[in-house]
Amino acid sequence: MWNEQFDTVLRQYLPFLPADEPLDPDIDLRDFGLDSLGIVDVLGALEQAFQIRFTEDLLTADTFRTPKVLWTAVAGLRDGDVVRS
Repeated sequence: MWNEQFDTVLRQYLPFLPADEPLDPDIDLRDFGLDSLGIVDVLGALEQAFQIRFTEDLLTADTFRTPKVLWTAVAGLRDGDVVRS
């Protein structure tokens, strides 16, 4: 599972997720308010927080569909793995 920093960063861009509700790995982030502008913002926030750069092949809607998929991409980039969305 992801770390607290990821949870904190992502929650900032999910206005429809109640603060006391756990971040389910399989929720559709769009259902909780992550729109196209939010994707750009969360992308930048995650890159800064984790000192990573999303590769072009990860810049797809699928990468930002669920917390689990997004964390897989972040963790792969942190570990230097090749990640495919």
